[in-house]
Formats: sequence, C-alpha cells, structure tokens
Amino acid sequence: MNLSIVIPLYNEEESLSELVAWIAKVMYEKSYTYEIILIDDGSSDNSWKEIELLSQEYGAVRGLKFRRNYGKSAALYCGFEAAEGDVVITMDADLQDNPEEIPGLFDMITNEKYDLVSGWKKKRFDPLFSKNLPSKFYNWTARRMSGIKLHDFNCGIKAYRKEVIKSIEVYGDMHRYIPVLAKWAGYTKIGEKVVQHQERKYGVTKFGLERFIRGPLDLLSVIFISKFGKKPMHLFGSMGMFVFLVGFVAAIVVGSHKLIALSKGLDTILVTESPYFYLSIASMIIGTQMFLSGFIGELIARSSSDRNKYLVDKEI
Repeated sequence: MNLSIVIPLYNEEESLSELVAWIAKVMYEKSYTYEIILIDDGSSDNSWKEIELLSQEYGAVRGLKFRRNYGKSAALYCGFEAAEGDVVITMDADLQDNPEEIPGLFDMITNEKYDLVSGWKKKRFDPLFSKNLPSKFYNWTARRMSGIKLHDFNCGIKAYRKEVIKSIEVYGDMHRYIPVLAKWAGYTKIGEKVVQHQERKYGVTKFGLERFIRGPLDLLSVIFISKFGKKPMHLFGSMGMFVFLVGFVAAIVVGSHKLIALSKGLDTILVTESPYFYLSIASMIIGTQMFLSGFIGELIARSSSDRNKYLVDKEI
C-alpha cells in the first residue's frame, strides 16, 4: 500500500464528507493505493455516524473511536499503530490542510528519500495575535533548542516513512514536536515543504489559550526525554555527584579552618555556628537525593512498558 492518511478529529462532522471526497479524488488521479484512518477523539457531535457512512461509501476509509477525548497526540499514536502504508500522511480534519499537497509530500519521501517532511504554512489565515505571533515565537524557540531548521513544527500536514512512525512514541501533547522525537530516534533527514493554508470552513478551533503554556513545557519535556528518558542516571547521577562533591569539599574546608585555628591557639567559633557548614551539609544531602532520583528513574525506565493505554470504543 502506498499511503496511509491519518486524520485525528474532534467534532468535525460538517467537514468529513468533503475532506474524504477530496482525498479520494487526488488518490484516484495519481493511482495511489491508500487508506484513510479517521480517529474520532471522543466527539460529542455526529462525527462517528459520519465516519460509519463514509466507510460504507469508500472502502479505503477506516475508523477508530475513543470513548472520551484524549487529545490529538493520543489520536495520532493510535492512528500510527494502525497505519499500514509505506508512507504515512497526517492532516487535520477541518479542511485547512489541502489534500492536493499529498503527491508532493509523497514524492519527497519516496524519491528524495526524506525520513520526514513537515508542511510550512508560509501564508496563514489564522488570527494574528492569538495564533500567528505565538506560533512564530514557539517555532523560533523550538528551532534554537532542537537544532531542527523547520519553520512550522506544529503544521498538521506532514509525511513520514513508515519506519519513523513505528519507532516513536507520541503522548501527552508531544504531537507538536514529532520532528524532535524523530530526530532523537535517529531519523535525521527532515525536510520542509511550503503548503497552502486555507481558512476554516466549518466550526471553530478546538485549541484554547492553554496551548501557550503547554507549548514550551512540552518542548522541554521532549528534549529531556529524548536525551535522558532511557538513561536518567546520566543526568541526575552526574548532577548529584557534582553537588555532593561541592558540599563535601566545602565541609573539608570548614573543618580545616577550625583545625588550623586550634593548632595556632586562636579563638574561633564552633563549626556548627558557621553558615558554610550548613550549606555544605545541604549540598551533600541534595546531591545524594539527586543521585538516588537518577537511580530510581533508571529502574523505572528499565521496567516500564505499555505507557500509552487509550480505550478505543469502536473500530471500522
């Protein structure tokens, strides 16, 4: 199979039939073999009924339905698990992503041998202050912290080699930084393609102001987990040893000053009356705690499995 098109959705019943028909038209023109995987993320409207009808009309349509709303990352995670195509395309269900971009993305993966190609909405139709400016800031921050030269990390339309999506875990709100996860999994040939952005035709955006807080926190999390998720001892252990040694050396210095003063018959305060004594003790305690945190984290990392458990209620 050439393509798996993974589409997470939440309360998008108005746009589904138009979107699927548009995708089917593009697939027919290019003679691709394909599947469309629609993941209903606990919608409260008639999205699932629409998916059932579309699956009867189009044999290539598959559906997954969550019992409740888990979020876009959970929907992508399950969609990636179900995908069988050699190239996997993700796109949003609100008709703001143009299916006409799929052949170009497919060619970049198959002919130019990219691992991942991210869309870049160079010209956007989103509100300036509530979406455009914050998006520019977060993308700039993500470029600086990850070293990946993409203009739009959170663009909904992306293309992946099958091996990429089978090798990464998408959870929490990490869908914003899938390119970072892919890079740290060893897939470093990451490209970008300017794509056409369209105004929302139906409904309203499902993302609120909380994304402004979650965005940078998720970036810090994904960088930390990518580097130290499987080896937390390397971070906490080394930091703990350093802090402990600083405290230990400081305690030796305080004790040495006391012994030198006594050997010379000089009056001096008790060691326990020196603030540096307590700072050294605190450093050694903190260092020990950090080292133990790394040790416990190492045990958890080696014994944990099946992190993501999302309850799929129905499947077509």
